[in-house]
Amino acid sequence: MLSPEQLDRDLAIRDLTDPATGPHAIQLIVDDLVGALARRWGCEVRWCRGDRVVSIADNYDNLGYDPAAVTRDARYTRYVDANRVLRSHSSAMIPPALRALAADPADDVLLVCPGIVYRRDSIDRLHTGTPHQLDLWRISRKPLAPLKDMIEALVGDAEHRVDPRTHPYTVDGLQVDIVHNGEWVEVAECGLAHPAVLARAGLGTSWRGLAMGLGLDRMLMLRKGIPDIRILRSGDPQMLDLLPYRPTSTMPSITRDISVAVDSDDLAEDLGDRVRDAVGDDCVESVEIVQETPCAELPPRALERLGARADQKNLLVRIVLRRLDRTLSDTEANVLRDRVYAAVHRGTAHQWAAGPRS
Repeated sequence: MLSPEQLDRDLAIRDLTDPATGPHAIQLIVDDLVGALARRWGCEVRWCRGDRVVSIADNYDNLGYDPAAVTRDARYTRYVDANRVLRSHSSAMIPPALRALAADPADDVLLVCPGIVYRRDSIDRLHTGTPHQLDLWRISRKPLAPLKDMIEALVGDAEHRVDPRTHPYTVDGLQVDIVHNGEWVEVAECGLAHPAVLARAGLGTSWRGLAMGLGLDRMLMLRKGIPDIRILRSGDPQMLDLLPYRPTSTMPSITRDISVAVDSDDLAEDLGDRVRDAVGDDCVESVEIVQETPCAELPPRALERLGARADQKNLLVRIVLRRLDRTLSDTEANVLRDRVYAAVHRGTAHQWAAGPRS
């Protein structure tokens, strides 16, 4: 469970999709997509934001997730208490939006659910623990256009491909990828709205729908050519438009390698979460596991140096530090290295860069 301090910290993070917190280019991406679909279909548009703290039922059960689904594990979900979580995807806003539609029906509606979500993720230039997502669901009692209409509105003229994917809340699910710099990049997942999800919200068999979810941070980074996800929150005036990004920071990076002992089932996402808790995202560009060795295979001197148990594993972790606004000094880098080291290392012996800790 999240502590009260952790919950307050997470809820204080700005939702870049919300105009009430000030303008941001992410909002322009949302407006573009909603406008394209509304013009194409001529349907009513309903914006449904909802609270960041949601019930477990709306985050999982009402969307059809299996009770044993691995995504429910605390490794991937931030539990507030026994019945609530910080929403882990924007689809958590869909069940209440569907219930509201059942209470106030319209024949053809586009439900728009944008917002910040909370994930446990690795740290690099493309990932953050608090990304922004958008769910777009067209719910109608009229005959629907094919799903490809929705995909074409998303990708425009870009070269793209679709592959089958299974989602608990859709039928005939698809993943949509586009080409960027010669590589395929996932931009969205979509499908036909699952009848069971509609039924749980009180919408009978006369209703049908199209469902799409996409990552707004990635969409903006692709649209503007932004190389580092931290720039989205940097306060750079370029984050107010959709013009191509012009690099303004040439601050050098500083690399530190650390050798740590961790539990045998720890993943990169676990390390990323601990590092974010310890130092935030501002100064840490990436945390990469370079090498992994079971501690049972280490010689006795190495185990002693780490203060490790034989049932743990030894990781060589590369930390890349870089501020976007100024150069870090070696002293500052060593302090940050030690904070990361303290957050990650689970051995009883320590090797500090900035001097012994009291």
